[in-house]
Amino acid sequence: MDESMFEPMREPLAAAGINLVTIDARCHGRTQSPDGEPFTYWDMAADTLSVLDELGIGKAVIGGIGQGGYIALRLALLAPERVRGLALIDTDAGACTEHEFDFYHTFFERWGSTEPMAPLVAELAPVLIGGNDPRLWRAWTSRWYSGDRRAVLPAARCLMERRSLLHRLCEIGAPALVIRGSQDGSSSAQKNAAMAAGLINADGVVTIPGAGQGAAWTHPEVLAPLLIRLVRRASARPANPIAAASALPLVAPRVRA
Repeated sequence: MDESMFEPMREPLAAAGINLVTIDARCHGRTQSPDGEPFTYWDMAADTLSVLDELGIGKAVIGGIGQGGYIALRLALLAPERVRGLALIDTDAGACTEHEFDFYHTFFERWGSTEPMAPLVAELAPVLIGGNDPRLWRAWTSRWYSGDRRAVLPAARCLMERRSLLHRLCEIGAPALVIRGSQDGSSSAQKNAAMAAGLINADGVVTIPGAGQGAAWTHPEVLAPLLIRLVRRASARPANPIAAASALPLVAPRVRA
């Protein structure tokens, strides 16, 4: 995906006085990884800090879908003084299980090959984008057909090789909103419950019926009020300008990042 996944959120957040800053993470949208150079979610957390520095934003509510959530958690550990709150959407804090690793390895080998894309796209769109309206999928599936299939492979390696943060969640004190789409088979209710339980300031898990990982695209009318409530809760503290900096998920089925 890319940062335009969050476009439907712009108007309702702006109406609430919230400045939304969106980021194309490495190997997503317009951001590339030089020569396929490997990287980690810690590297992308540092990337996000660089964006905040460039924009002169001292503190922000940091949010992300899938892999963006992996980045947000690491940013909260790397620079807790910069994080007002966390919006963790269809993500978790664990590492890949052996079964998940095998699944991703096989899927990305197929994605990066010359195999016809139609079966892969048909598998991917309902769970990654979610919802029940194929018209909402086409904006993305058309890009998948026309883009460089191998461009996401370094991000896939980052996804598969990530390490668990479950043992470090107790170090994160910022208010946290944990959200999952009911159609997301990767970010399970059990994983989200474990993440919410480990975070000091998370109030359980909010499930959006009918959503996959793309709730910002398919269910903005549900997600926007939740984010507004989080930002207002987080901004009860002494304030710099509030922004929600969002790093985007990998083009992968049931991606949790």
